[in-house]
Amino acid sequence: RRYGGQGDEQCVEGGGGARRQGRARIFRGRAGLAPLQAAEEDGQLRGDLERELGEGVATGLHRGEGAAEAALAACQAAKNGAGKSNYDYDVCIIGCGVGGHGAALHAVQQGLKTCIIEGHDIGGTCVNRGCVPSKALLAASGRIREMQNEMHLKAMGIQVGSVSFDRQGVADHANQLASNIQGNLKNSLVALGVDIHTGMGKFVDNHTIEYGLPGRVDVGGSLTARDIIIATGSVPFVPPGIKIDGKTVFTSDHALKLEWIPDWVAIIGSGYIGLEFSDVYTALGSEVTFIEAVDKIMPGFDNEIARLAQRTLITPRNIDFRTGVLATSVKAGVPGVKPVEIELTDFKTKEKVDVMEVDACLVATGRVPFTQGLGLDRIGAETDRRGFVPVSDKMEVLGKNGKPVPNVYCIGDANGKYMLAHAASAQGISAIENIVGRSHVLNHLSVPAACFTHPEVAFVGLTEEQARERAEEEKFEIGVAKTSFKANSKALAELEGDGMAKAIYRKDTGEILGVWIIGLHAADLIHEASNAVANGMSIAELKFCVHAHPTLSEVLDELFKHAEVDRPAEVKPKTVAKTVATKA
Repeated sequence: RRYGGQGDEQCVEGGGGARRQGRARIFRGRAGLAPLQAAEEDGQLRGDLERELGEGVATGLHRGEGAAEAALAACQAAKNGAGKSNYDYDVCIIGCGVGGHGAALHAVQQGLKTCIIEGHDIGGTCVNRGCVPSKALLAASGRIREMQNEMHLKAMGIQVGSVSFDRQGVADHANQLASNIQGNLKNSLVALGVDIHTGMGKFVDNHTIEYGLPGRVDVGGSLTARDIIIATGSVPFVPPGIKIDGKTVFTSDHALKLEWIPDWVAIIGSGYIGLEFSDVYTALGSEVTFIEAVDKIMPGFDNEIARLAQRTLITPRNIDFRTGVLATSVKAGVPGVKPVEIELTDFKTKEKVDVMEVDACLVATGRVPFTQGLGLDRIGAETDRRGFVPVSDKMEVLGKNGKPVPNVYCIGDANGKYMLAHAASAQGISAIENIVGRSHVLNHLSVPAACFTHPEVAFVGLTEEQARERAEEEKFEIGVAKTSFKANSKALAELEGDGMAKAIYRKDTGEILGVWIIGLHAADLIHEASNAVANGMSIAELKFCVHAHPTLSEVLDELFKHAEVDRPAEVKPKTVAKTVATKA
């Protein structure tokens, strides 16, 4: 394996517990002494280095000679057995969605020989049938909505004539974007030397995978790897009693093709997927009816944010909703000839309450893991009753005995911890870190989420309701700070003052429990809060951050400054010193 500094490189041969032969040289790099000193403090690792790589390497570490982080990664990977010559690969990743792609890139960066087994499209659901094409539809339909809002434009002195659109052109924009991104992802993997094998992967044992496609004799085979990562993703969930025809009754996979624009669309489910498609369809002229099983729409949202979202995203538009009912039967229709029939049943009493007739029905009831056929029983593992692969905090697959299966990991939608594309990527990086011996646990409460409606909704962490439950259990007091987009100069310049941000935090420590934003570019603004949570920053510390004026980021600036903590943060001496030095 090759691990390098600037110009010079070291080479470590072999793996596992085998004693290395020959001498290893470490040359001076740019990374500095800190990681080396940290490694030296780990007596066990130092001893392992001396035994495995010889006294010369350990002495080099002691002197700080080498590309610090690369050298340490090399030693830890060698200690774990990466690079073992009797395996075809160090890491094999089954599935190449955003999670598998992120894991592959990080694996290559750690010097691991990597391959991917993919049975469908590079990029997975997100790139081909989810996040990416849906954002293209939202971008196009959002422009149409804006240009049709004559009152809004007139307030800025803008006059436009009639606005029209080409449905096929909008659909082509989404398809072309997905194709471009898919190509970019594949090219990035090939350029880095990642081998891509076509087929559906299945375990032979925890180091061997066989793969192929039904009815295809031109693809398939088997390979071995030191470590294997499951990243097979998910598929749309279709409840019993609903028959998908892909034309009048369809999932988001079909809706993204935008083959036609129904006059009236029923959307089963009012989560992210349902809300985003309601935004698209209403901008293109459709009427929408939400069908939601629980007693309110947007059930996963913070209650206060959900109420504001209803006022801005639902009430002013051609949208109504039925809550507390199940769509127990959906019969397909014929566009322009026969309506879709939806039988509604009371969620609590299970009694039939109504039959709706609409032009089309979008089933947006969530997603289920795509984990069938992996052969988990061959490695002593199994999915739970919902089909998810159980994992530890380190993404290790848990066997039937509850203990980690050696050298097998699972990331993304397949494990069910947080079914978002960027969460899958973060989990993939975490898995690779654990593979090379650097213990890592992802804080899922630091992972942001967004709904790309107009305006957008974004959050990180808990709702206020969840935070209050936790506070009651753990006996602490929470604080809630709020601010409005109406007080932000940039938002007012855009005539987009509708929106708010709220932060939920511990009054005693300032720990950030959750941040919610609804308003212009909320999906971009949320990352300041999510990164603060990831780095363990208190809300009081964020008061000292400086935000450019006039920008939307000042919404969060005001939010943090409104927070009242029992123990305010102190300005760290080194921060003051840097400020003085700058002035001098």
